[in-house]
Amino acid sequence: MSRIDGTIYKFFEKLSRTDLLILDDFGLTHLEQQQLMDFMEIIEDRHACKATIIASQLPLASWYDVIGENTIADALLDRMVHTSYRIELKGESLRKKK
Repeated sequence: MSRIDGTIYKFFEKLSRTDLLILDDFGLTHLEQQQLMDFMEIIEDRHACKATIIASQLPLASWYDVIGENTIADALLDRMVHTSYRIELKGESLRKKK
């Protein structure tokens, strides 16, 4: 909607100033070209300035498939992975009924 009403740059500016941005369930669908470029801009604006948490059920190696373009995936992952703390959970899901 921000793109349609012309406030997309204000929205990106607001995201870049937010102390903590949490992206949950990353990778449930493949990113379209515009979504990919928006995601790249958001990560670029926040890189080394603000905290970002990205939660995903996919292993990191599968993110290339979700992102789709290897060059952009390399740029995104370079900004996210090399300056991050990774927590990988193992074991049974806690959501399973007992």
